[in-house]
Amino acid sequence: MKNVVVVGIDVSSRKSAVCIMINKLAIKQFDITNDAIGFKQLLDELEFYQEQPQIVFEATGVYSCRLQAFLNHHNYRYTMLNPLKAKLQLNQFRKSKTDQHDARDLAYSQFIYHRAPTYLQNPNYQQLGAMSRFYEQLTHDFVSAKNRLHRVLQFIFPELETITSTTNGLNYWRYVQAFTHPQVVKNLGYDAIVKCLLNFHGIGKHRADKLANRLIELADKAYPTVDKDTFEVEEARYYAQRLMLLNRQRKQIIQKMVELAAKLPKNDLKILKSIPGISEITAVRLLGELGDIRRFRNPNALNAFVGLDLRHYQSGEMELTDHISKRGNPIGRKILYHTIGQIDSVRHYEPCHIADYYEKKKRSSQSKSFKKIAIAAVHKLTRTIYYLIVHDQLYDYSVVKK
Repeated sequence: MKNVVVVGIDVSSRKSAVCIMINKLAIKQFDITNDAIGFKQLLDELEFYQEQPQIVFEATGVYSCRLQAFLNHHNYRYTMLNPLKAKLQLNQFRKSKTDQHDARDLAYSQFIYHRAPTYLQNPNYQQLGAMSRFYEQLTHDFVSAKNRLHRVLQFIFPELETITSTTNGLNYWRYVQAFTHPQVVKNLGYDAIVKCLLNFHGIGKHRADKLANRLIELADKAYPTVDKDTFEVEEARYYAQRLMLLNRQRKQIIQKMVELAAKLPKNDLKILKSIPGISEITAVRLLGELGDIRRFRNPNALNAFVGLDLRHYQSGEMELTDHISKRGNPIGRKILYHTIGQIDSVRHYEPCHIADYYEKKKRSSQSKSFKKIAIAAVHKLTRTIYYLIVHDQLYDYSVVKK
Protein backbone atom coordinates (compact mmCIF):
# COMPACT_ATOMS: atom_id res chain seq x y z
CA MET A 1 0.00 0.00 0.00
CA LYS A 2 1.34 3.40 -0.98
CA ASN A 3 1.87 5.84 1.86
CA VAL A 4 -0.07 9.10 1.56
CA VAL A 5 1.60 12.06 3.25
CA VAL A 6 -0.50 15.10 4.14
CA VAL A 7 0.75 18.31 5.76
CA GLY A 8 -1.87 20.44 7.52
CA ILE A 9 -0.85 24.02 8.33
CA ASP A 10 -2.83 26.41 10.54
CA VAL A 11 -1.60 29.91 9.63
CA SER A 12 -1.61 32.75 12.15
CA SER A 13 -0.13 36.24 12.01
CA ARG A 14 3.38 35.48 13.32
CA LYS A 15 3.60 31.69 13.45
CA SER A 16 1.96 28.61 11.99
CA ALA A 17 1.17 25.19 13.46
CA VAL A 18 2.19 22.23 11.26
CA CYS A 19 0.97 18.63 11.42
CA ILE A 20 2.41 15.86 9.23
CA MET A 21 0.20 12.78 8.74
CA ILE A 22 0.90 9.50 6.99
CA ASN A 23 -2.16 7.35 6.27
CA LYS A 24 -4.29 9.29 8.82
CA LEU A 25 -1.68 8.90 11.56
CA ALA A 26 -0.07 12.06 12.93
CA ILE A 27 3.69 11.49 13.06
CA LYS A 28 4.95 14.99 13.79
CA GLN A 29 3.59 18.34 15.03
CA PHE A 30 5.57 21.55 15.41
CA ASP A 31 5.34 25.33 15.09
CA ILE A 32 7.20 27.55 12.64
CA THR A 33 7.62 31.31 12.42
CA ASN A 34 6.24 32.99 9.30
CA ASP A 35 9.64 34.16 8.09
CA ALA A 36 12.67 32.86 6.22
CA ILE A 37 13.86 30.83 9.22
CA GLY A 38 10.50 29.15 9.78
CA PHE A 39 9.97 28.42 6.09
CA LYS A 40 13.46 26.87 5.87
CA GLN A 41 12.46 24.54 8.72
CA LEU A 42 9.28 23.61 6.82
CA LEU A 43 11.26 23.04 3.59
CA ASP A 44 13.61 20.61 5.38
CA GLU A 45 10.59 18.58 6.49
CA LEU A 46 8.98 18.59 3.03
CA GLU A 47 12.19 17.53 1.28
CA PHE A 48 12.43 14.47 3.51
CA TYR A 49 9.73 12.74 1.43
CA GLN A 50 10.44 11.41 -2.06
CA GLU A 51 7.02 12.38 -3.42
CA GLN A 52 5.44 15.75 -2.82
CA PRO A 53 3.17 15.72 0.23
CA GLN A 54 -0.38 17.06 -0.04
CA ILE A 55 -0.31 20.46 1.69
CA VAL A 56 -3.52 21.95 3.11
CA PHE A 57 -4.11 25.31 4.76
CA GLU A 58 -6.81 27.98 5.07
CA ALA A 59 -6.72 31.30 3.22
CA THR A 60 -6.16 33.81 6.01
CA GLY A 61 -5.76 36.98 3.95
CA VAL A 62 -2.38 38.68 4.15
CA TYR A 63 -1.04 36.12 6.65
CA SER A 64 -1.25 33.13 4.27
CA CYS A 65 0.25 35.10 1.35
CA ARG A 66 3.81 34.55 2.58
CA LEU A 67 3.26 30.79 2.87
CA GLN A 68 1.76 30.80 -0.65
CA ALA A 69 4.75 32.68 -2.04
CA PHE A 70 7.16 30.25 -0.36
CA LEU A 71 5.40 27.15 -1.72
CA ASN A 72 5.12 28.65 -5.22
CA HIS A 73 8.82 29.53 -5.19
CA HIS A 74 9.77 25.94 -4.38
CA ASN A 75 7.20 24.43 -6.80
CA TYR A 76 5.06 22.73 -4.15
CA ARG A 77 1.40 22.21 -4.99
CA TYR A 78 -1.08 22.99 -2.22
CA THR A 79 -4.78 23.17 -1.42
CA MET A 80 -5.86 26.54 -0.04
CA LEU A 81 -9.29 26.39 1.57
CA ASN A 82 -11.96 29.05 1.79
CA PRO A 83 -12.33 29.75 5.56
CA LEU A 84 -16.13 29.33 5.50
CA LYS A 85 -15.90 26.01 3.68
CA ALA A 86 -13.07 24.86 5.96
CA LYS A 87 -15.14 25.67 9.05
CA LEU A 88 -18.06 23.57 7.80
CA GLN A 89 -15.79 20.63 6.96
CA LEU A 90 -13.70 20.73 10.15
CA ASN A 91 -16.50 21.20 12.68
CA GLN A 92 -17.27 17.48 12.59
CA PHE A 93 -13.69 16.70 13.74
CA ARG A 94 -13.21 19.44 16.34
CA LYS A 95 -13.50 18.62 20.00
CA SER A 96 -11.50 21.65 21.07
CA LYS A 97 -10.03 24.52 19.08
CA THR A 98 -6.30 25.24 19.23
CA ASP A 99 -3.76 25.91 16.49
CA GLN A 100 -2.32 22.41 16.91
CA HIS A 101 -5.77 20.78 16.74
CA ASP A 102 -6.69 22.84 13.67
CA ALA A 103 -3.51 21.78 11.85
CA ARG A 104 -4.22 18.13 12.68
CA ASP A 105 -7.87 18.42 11.58
CA LEU A 106 -6.84 20.06 8.31
CA ALA A 107 -4.49 17.18 7.57
CA TYR A 108 -7.00 14.49 8.61
CA SER A 109 -9.85 16.05 6.58
CA GLN A 110 -7.75 15.77 3.42
CA PHE A 111 -7.96 11.96 3.70
CA ILE A 112 -11.76 12.29 3.85
CA TYR A 113 -12.43 14.88 1.14
CA HIS A 114 -9.49 14.23 -1.24
CA ARG A 115 -9.40 17.88 -2.29
CA ALA A 116 -7.71 18.79 -5.55
CA PRO A 117 -4.72 21.17 -5.51
CA THR A 118 -5.52 24.86 -5.82
CA TYR A 119 -5.56 26.21 -9.38
CA LEU A 120 -2.40 28.25 -9.92
CA GLN A 121 -3.15 31.50 -11.72
CA ASN A 122 -0.77 33.43 -13.93
CA PRO A 123 1.07 35.92 -11.64
CA ASN A 124 -0.24 38.75 -13.83
CA TYR A 125 -3.74 38.17 -12.43
CA GLN A 126 -2.42 38.82 -8.94
CA GLN A 127 -0.79 42.04 -10.09
CA LEU A 128 -4.02 43.10 -11.81
CA GLY A 129 -5.85 42.44 -8.54
CA ALA A 130 -3.40 44.59 -6.57
CA MET A 131 -3.74 47.41 -9.12
CA SER A 132 -7.54 47.15 -9.07
CA ARG A 133 -7.59 47.50 -5.27
CA PHE A 134 -5.30 50.53 -5.48
CA TYR A 135 -7.54 52.04 -8.18
CA GLU A 136 -10.52 51.49 -5.86
CA GLN A 137 -8.70 53.29 -3.05
CA LEU A 138 -7.77 56.18 -5.36
CA THR A 139 -11.41 56.42 -6.44
CA HIS A 140 -12.52 56.55 -2.81
CA ASP A 141 -10.00 59.34 -2.14
CA PHE A 142 -11.14 61.13 -5.32
CA VAL A 143 -14.80 61.15 -4.25
CA SER A 144 -13.83 62.28 -0.76
CA ALA A 145 -11.71 65.18 -2.09
CA LYS A 146 -14.46 66.19 -4.51
CA ASN A 147 -17.04 66.34 -1.70
CA ARG A 148 -14.68 68.36 0.50
CA LEU A 149 -14.00 70.81 -2.31
CA HIS A 150 -17.74 71.26 -2.84
CA ARG A 151 -18.22 71.89 0.89
CA VAL A 152 -15.49 74.51 1.21
CA LEU A 153 -16.58 76.29 -1.99
CA GLN A 154 -19.95 77.00 -0.38
CA PHE A 155 -18.15 79.42 1.95
CA ILE A 156 -16.08 81.03 -0.78
CA PHE A 157 -17.50 80.99 -4.29
CA PRO A 158 -20.32 78.42 -4.83
CA GLU A 159 -21.26 80.04 -8.16
CA LEU A 160 -17.92 78.84 -9.58
CA GLU A 161 -19.35 75.30 -9.81
CA THR A 162 -21.56 76.46 -12.72
CA ILE A 163 -18.64 77.68 -14.85
CA THR A 164 -18.51 74.27 -16.62
CA SER A 165 -21.04 71.51 -17.24
CA THR A 166 -19.12 69.13 -14.97
CA THR A 167 -17.06 69.47 -11.82
CA ASN A 168 -14.90 66.47 -12.78
CA GLY A 169 -12.85 68.10 -15.54
CA LEU A 170 -9.21 69.12 -15.43
CA ASN A 171 -9.98 72.69 -16.50
CA TYR A 172 -12.62 73.09 -13.76
CA TRP A 173 -10.03 72.28 -11.09
CA ARG A 174 -7.69 74.79 -12.72
CA TYR A 175 -10.43 77.44 -12.57
CA VAL A 176 -10.78 76.71 -8.85
CA GLN A 177 -7.06 77.18 -8.34
CA ALA A 178 -6.83 80.40 -10.38
CA PHE A 179 -10.15 82.06 -9.47
CA THR A 180 -10.89 80.64 -6.03
CA HIS A 181 -12.50 83.77 -4.57
CA PRO A 182 -14.82 86.38 -6.21
CA GLN A 183 -12.48 89.16 -5.07
CA VAL A 184 -9.61 87.49 -6.97
CA VAL A 185 -11.70 87.71 -10.17
CA LYS A 186 -12.55 91.38 -9.54
CA ASN A 187 -8.94 92.29 -8.78
CA LEU A 188 -7.62 90.61 -11.93
CA GLY A 189 -9.98 92.25 -14.37
CA TYR A 190 -11.07 91.15 -17.84
CA ASP A 191 -7.72 91.33 -19.69
CA ALA A 192 -5.76 89.47 -16.99
CA ILE A 193 -8.44 86.74 -16.79
CA VAL A 194 -8.35 86.20 -20.56
CA LYS A 195 -4.54 86.00 -20.52
CA CYS A 196 -4.68 83.45 -17.69
CA LEU A 197 -7.33 81.32 -19.45
CA LEU A 198 -5.33 81.19 -22.68
CA ASN A 199 -2.68 79.21 -20.79
CA PHE A 200 -5.20 76.43 -20.10
CA HIS A 201 -5.20 73.41 -22.42
CA GLY A 202 -7.85 73.51 -25.15
CA ILE A 203 -9.00 77.11 -24.60
CA GLY A 204 -8.78 79.54 -27.52
CA LYS A 205 -9.41 83.28 -27.71
CA HIS A 206 -13.16 83.03 -28.32
CA ARG A 207 -13.67 80.58 -25.47
CA ALA A 208 -11.47 82.65 -23.15
CA ASP A 209 -13.56 85.78 -23.86
CA LYS A 210 -16.80 83.99 -23.00
CA LEU A 211 -15.34 82.45 -19.83
CA ALA A 212 -13.91 85.79 -18.66
CA ASN A 213 -17.28 87.49 -19.00
CA ARG A 214 -18.96 84.58 -17.24
CA LEU A 215 -16.47 84.67 -14.35
CA ILE A 216 -16.96 88.41 -13.87
CA GLU A 217 -20.75 87.92 -13.92
CA LEU A 218 -20.54 85.16 -11.30
CA ALA A 219 -18.16 87.18 -9.13
CA ASP A 220 -20.58 90.12 -9.12
CA LYS A 221 -23.43 87.83 -8.00
CA ALA A 222 -21.43 86.00 -5.31
CA TYR A 223 -21.61 86.80 -1.60
CA PRO A 224 -18.71 84.97 0.08
CA THR A 225 -18.71 84.33 3.82
CA VAL A 226 -14.91 84.63 4.07
CA ASP A 227 -12.25 86.97 2.70
CA LYS A 228 -9.82 86.03 -0.08
CA ASP A 229 -6.89 85.75 2.36
CA THR A 230 -8.54 83.22 4.71
CA PHE A 231 -7.52 79.60 5.16
CA GLU A 232 -10.62 78.28 3.35
CA VAL A 233 -9.24 79.66 0.07
CA GLU A 234 -5.98 77.78 0.59
CA GLU A 235 -7.95 74.63 1.47
CA ALA A 236 -10.01 74.83 -1.75
CA ARG A 237 -6.84 75.15 -3.84
CA TYR A 238 -5.36 72.15 -2.06
CA TYR A 239 -8.38 69.97 -2.90
CA ALA A 240 -8.30 71.12 -6.54
CA GLN A 241 -4.62 70.14 -6.74
CA ARG A 242 -5.37 66.85 -4.99
CA LEU A 243 -8.12 66.00 -7.50
CA MET A 244 -5.79 66.65 -10.43
CA LEU A 245 -3.17 64.35 -8.90
CA LEU A 246 -5.68 61.56 -8.14
CA ASN A 247 -7.17 61.82 -11.62
CA ARG A 248 -3.71 61.45 -13.19
CA GLN A 249 -2.83 58.50 -10.93
CA ARG A 250 -6.06 56.67 -11.78
CA LYS A 251 -5.38 57.03 -15.50
CA GLN A 252 -1.83 55.74 -15.04
CA ILE A 253 -3.07 52.70 -13.09
CA ILE A 254 -5.58 51.81 -15.81
CA GLN A 255 -2.90 52.17 -18.49
CA LYS A 256 -0.62 49.79 -16.57
CA MET A 257 -3.51 47.34 -16.12
CA VAL A 258 -4.27 47.38 -19.85
CA GLU A 259 -0.61 46.72 -20.71
CA LEU A 260 -0.45 43.87 -18.18
CA ALA A 261 -3.76 42.33 -19.31
CA ALA A 262 -2.49 42.31 -22.89
CA LYS A 263 0.36 40.02 -21.74
CA LEU A 264 -1.98 37.32 -20.42
CA PRO A 265 -1.58 34.01 -22.26
CA LYS A 266 -5.25 33.97 -23.33
CA ASN A 267 -7.55 36.56 -24.94
CA ASP A 268 -9.39 37.49 -21.72
CA LEU A 269 -9.20 41.26 -22.25
CA LYS A 270 -10.35 41.07 -25.86
CA ILE A 271 -13.20 38.72 -24.94
CA LEU A 272 -14.53 40.94 -22.15
CA LYS A 273 -14.35 44.04 -24.36
CA SER A 274 -16.36 42.21 -27.04
CA ILE A 275 -19.41 42.23 -24.72
CA PRO A 276 -21.43 45.40 -25.53
CA GLY A 277 -21.15 48.06 -22.84
CA ILE A 278 -17.95 46.73 -21.27
CA SER A 279 -15.26 49.38 -21.64
CA GLU A 280 -11.52 48.86 -21.36
CA ILE A 281 -11.56 50.15 -17.76
CA THR A 282 -14.36 47.78 -16.76
CA ALA A 283 -12.67 44.85 -18.52
CA VAL A 284 -9.31 45.20 -16.78
CA ARG A 285 -10.97 45.78 -13.40
CA LEU A 286 -13.06 42.63 -13.84
CA LEU A 287 -9.88 40.69 -14.64
CA GLY A 288 -8.26 42.15 -11.54
CA GLU A 289 -11.16 41.26 -9.22
CA LEU A 290 -12.25 37.94 -10.74
CA GLY A 291 -8.79 36.65 -11.69
CA ASP A 292 -8.48 33.66 -14.02
CA ILE A 293 -12.10 32.63 -14.52
CA ARG A 294 -11.02 29.20 -15.81
CA ARG A 295 -10.26 28.15 -12.23
CA PHE A 296 -13.98 28.03 -11.39
CA ARG A 297 -15.65 24.68 -12.04
CA ASN A 298 -18.91 26.32 -13.20
CA PRO A 299 -20.69 29.72 -13.28
CA ASN A 300 -22.27 29.05 -9.87
CA ALA A 301 -18.80 28.91 -8.32
CA LEU A 302 -18.03 32.27 -9.93
CA ASN A 303 -21.26 33.71 -8.49
CA ALA A 304 -20.34 32.40 -5.05
CA PHE A 305 -16.90 34.01 -5.35
CA VAL A 306 -18.46 37.46 -5.74
CA GLY A 307 -21.31 36.80 -3.27
CA LEU A 308 -24.10 36.52 -5.85
CA ASP A 309 -25.19 33.03 -4.84
CA LEU A 310 -28.78 32.92 -3.56
CA ARG A 311 -29.68 32.17 0.05
CA HIS A 312 -33.04 30.65 1.00
CA TYR A 313 -34.49 30.78 4.52
CA GLN A 314 -37.52 28.82 5.67
CA SER A 315 -38.54 27.93 9.23
CA GLY A 316 -41.95 26.47 10.03
CA GLU A 317 -44.57 28.57 8.28
CA MET A 318 -42.16 31.48 7.78
CA GLU A 319 -40.41 31.67 4.43
CA LEU A 320 -38.32 34.67 3.46
CA THR A 321 -37.61 35.93 -0.04
CA ASP A 322 -34.40 34.62 -1.56
CA HIS A 323 -31.48 37.04 -1.35
CA ILE A 324 -27.84 37.04 -2.42
CA SER A 325 -25.27 36.01 0.19
CA LYS A 326 -22.95 39.07 -0.21
CA ARG A 327 -20.15 36.93 1.27
CA GLY A 328 -17.78 37.11 -1.67
CA ASN A 329 -15.69 39.80 -3.34
CA PRO A 330 -17.61 43.08 -2.75
CA ILE A 331 -15.62 45.12 -5.30
CA GLY A 332 -16.12 42.53 -8.03
CA ARG A 333 -19.83 42.40 -7.19
CA LYS A 334 -20.11 46.19 -7.41
CA ILE A 335 -18.35 46.31 -10.80
CA LEU A 336 -20.62 43.59 -12.21
CA TYR A 337 -23.71 45.41 -10.92
CA HIS A 338 -22.68 48.72 -12.52
CA THR A 339 -21.81 46.89 -15.75
CA ILE A 340 -25.50 46.08 -16.25
CA GLY A 341 -26.23 49.80 -16.46
CA GLN A 342 -23.44 50.23 -19.02
CA ILE A 343 -24.76 47.34 -21.13
CA ASP A 344 -28.28 48.75 -21.00
CA SER A 345 -27.15 52.27 -21.92
CA VAL A 346 -25.68 51.15 -25.28
CA ARG A 347 -28.43 48.67 -26.23
CA HIS A 348 -29.77 50.84 -29.08
CA TYR A 349 -26.57 50.67 -31.14
CA GLU A 350 -24.81 47.64 -29.52
CA PRO A 351 -27.51 45.01 -28.91
CA CYS A 352 -26.97 42.45 -26.18
CA HIS A 353 -29.16 39.62 -24.89
CA ILE A 354 -28.51 40.75 -21.32
CA ALA A 355 -29.95 44.22 -22.10
CA ASP A 356 -32.92 42.53 -23.83
CA TYR A 357 -33.59 40.48 -20.70
CA TYR A 358 -33.17 43.49 -18.39
CA GLU A 359 -35.57 45.69 -20.39
CA LYS A 360 -38.16 42.92 -20.75
CA LYS A 361 -38.19 42.29 -16.99
CA LYS A 362 -38.44 46.02 -16.24
CA ARG A 363 -41.48 46.40 -18.51
CA SER A 364 -43.29 43.49 -16.86
CA SER A 365 -42.36 44.48 -13.29
CA GLN A 366 -44.97 46.03 -11.00
CA SER A 367 -42.28 47.48 -8.75
CA LYS A 368 -40.51 50.81 -9.19
CA SER A 369 -37.26 49.29 -7.90
CA PHE A 370 -35.28 47.36 -10.50
CA LYS A 371 -32.48 46.21 -8.18
CA LYS A 372 -33.62 42.57 -8.12
CA ILE A 373 -33.94 42.59 -11.91
CA ALA A 374 -30.41 44.00 -12.18
CA ILE A 375 -29.11 41.20 -9.93
CA ALA A 376 -30.83 38.64 -12.15
CA ALA A 377 -29.18 40.29 -15.16
CA VAL A 378 -25.80 40.07 -13.38
CA HIS A 379 -26.34 36.29 -13.13
CA LYS A 380 -26.80 36.20 -16.91
CA LEU A 381 -23.68 38.33 -17.31
CA THR A 382 -21.49 36.05 -15.18
CA ARG A 383 -22.70 33.01 -17.11
CA THR A 384 -21.93 34.76 -20.39
CA ILE A 385 -18.46 35.80 -19.21
CA TYR A 386 -17.74 32.28 -17.93
CA TYR A 387 -18.78 30.61 -21.19
CA LEU A 388 -16.85 33.03 -23.42
CA ILE A 389 -13.65 32.85 -21.35
CA VAL A 390 -13.67 29.05 -20.95
CA HIS A 391 -14.36 28.51 -24.67
CA ASP A 392 -12.10 31.39 -25.80
CA GLN A 393 -14.85 33.01 -27.88
CA LEU A 394 -15.80 36.62 -28.62
CA TYR A 395 -19.34 37.79 -27.97
CA ASP A 396 -21.65 37.56 -30.98
CA TYR A 397 -25.23 38.77 -30.55
CA SER A 398 -26.47 36.89 -33.63
CA VAL A 399 -25.19 33.58 -32.23
CA VAL A 400 -26.79 34.24 -28.83
CA LYS A 401 -30.18 35.01 -30.41
CA LYS A 402 -30.12 31.68 -32.21
